Amino acid sequence: MTSSENVHSKSKVGKYRWVILALVFFATTVNYLDRQVISLLKDDYLEPQFNWSETDYANIVVAFQLCYALGMLVVGWFIDKVGTKLGYAISLAVWSLAAIGHAFAKSTLGFMAARGLLGLSEAGNFPAAIKTVAEWFPKKERALATGIFNSGTNVGAILAPLSVPFIAAAWGWQEAFIITGAIGLIWLIFWFAVYEIPSKHKKLSKEEFEYIHSDKDERAENENKEKVSWFKLLTYRQTWAFVIGKFMTDPVWWFYLFWLPSFLNKQYGMTKTDLALPIAVVYTLTTVGSIFGGWLSGYFIGKGWPVYKARRTAMLIFALLVLPVVFAQALGTYSYWYAVLIIGLAAASHQAWSANIFTTTSDMFPKKAVASVTGIGGMAGAIGGILIARVAGALLDHFKALGNIETGYYVMFIICGTAYLGAWVIFNLLAPQMKKVEL
Repeated sequence: MTSSENVHSKSKVGKYRWVILALVFFATTVNYLDRQVISLLKDDYLEPQFNWSETDYANIVVAFQLCYALGMLVVGWFIDKVGTKLGYAISLAVWSLAAIGHAFAKSTLGFMAARGLLGLSEAGNFPAAIKTVAEWFPKKERALATGIFNSGTNVGAILAPLSVPFIAAAWGWQEAFIITGAIGLIWLIFWFAVYEIPSKHKKLSKEEFEYIHSDKDERAENENKEKVSWFKLLTYRQTWAFVIGKFMTDPVWWFYLFWLPSFLNKQYGMTKTDLALPIAVVYTLTTVGSIFGGWLSGYFIGKGWPVYKARRTAMLIFALLVLPVVFAQALGTYSYWYAVLIIGLAAASHQAWSANIFTTTSDMFPKKAVASVTGIGGMAGAIGGILIARVAGALLDHFKALGNIETGYYVMFIICGTAYLGAWVIFNLLAPQMKKVEL
């Protein structure tokens, strides 16, 4: 294929794959919008009404994460079995209804039940999204595509503080859950109207199909559709590299997501709509980080680097950029904006890291196993999230009782800042060249 033909082929492919990626991006946005609502209502509405301690709130967070982890036990397998179209739709429909269900909770136990169902169903988002990217994008573009849809997590986290406090102030906290939860149901209409896998897409040309399947090492996968069990996947070092990487770094993101509003409240006295701008700034930075992180490893690959070296180098860069979060509170004594910007850099680096580690599943495994491996890693990340929630709840209650809750947050930021370098070392010991698994 000549250079001009290659450009022409790419332009043809672009129409449908980017539309589909946009749908995955919006689903991920809704996913994070729904899960963040409770953290924005905690201090000013829910904690006073239900008399929550930090441990009570941690238990509600744990209910979400435990069910998220349990969901990951089966959701990857389920999506590999029924396909991305139906699997993604079922997941999003259930989590939207669960998000609305929070409005009807009458007790702490009721919130735990609603959060549990939300966690169980939201587990489907990332396995379905990663599988969609593997189906529609060649390997050299997957990190960028992953970075783009993964930036939906940040957009959701931006929209939440810009909308939830104002909805609650105008109409009440119940309406905040109902309105944000209902958005996902609208997405379903567009998903069923637009999505299909490339081999069944009626408007996909031969040139488009061949471009999507241009990776030589993946062409044989079209002939081999045999499902792979978790037990077999767990025998590979590549699986454990991804799983441990997620276990060590996902909890940091959970901590930012569920405790950042409370940190700003306890440390700087921010309440209700005061939180909107600082949190929006943090997650605006993470949007840039997510897309840049995906672009960077793709840039290295375009320069002729081996895939494993490109991913490994990008992940190391972002692991190092997380470290300054340890000093967020110290610099925050001069201006809270220093703390906000440093936390924003750390969160952006997490998303850049995440765009790359997610993509390693399709680098190391055939498409038929991508959702399953992603599910295993997601479960590990959720288990890590359970542990960090329990630690954060106990630690913050302890130092709150001593009248010095700031120390508790300082310890948590040390944990957050050092997790990535440890994860990077272990990942590269287990899968130094990210060799493709043959199944």
